Amino acid sequence: MAIDEEQRAAIKAKLQARDEHVRESWVRAMEARLVREELEKCQRTEGVNSFENCKWLSTKLLEKLNDSRVRYKNILIPCFL
Repeated sequence: MAIDEEQRAAIKAKLQARDEHVRESWVRAMEARLVREELEKCQRTEGVNSFENCKWLSTKLLEKLNDSRVRYKNILIPCFL
């Protein structure tokens, strides 16, 4: 059973699209991780005023968390550890 060139190109395109999707989702996950680290640093430096002074980072983190879920082969990988 031989695979013709058209099928081979379709399979290659599908694999490339999947790899690109996984790469982009990992980038979003790492962006969320960086925002979390900045929020932790802000909370340490601000102390009791961190609720007011770091609020913009916490709202940005919540936005990133909605986007940062990583899917690979229909498996949801928690990215925010």
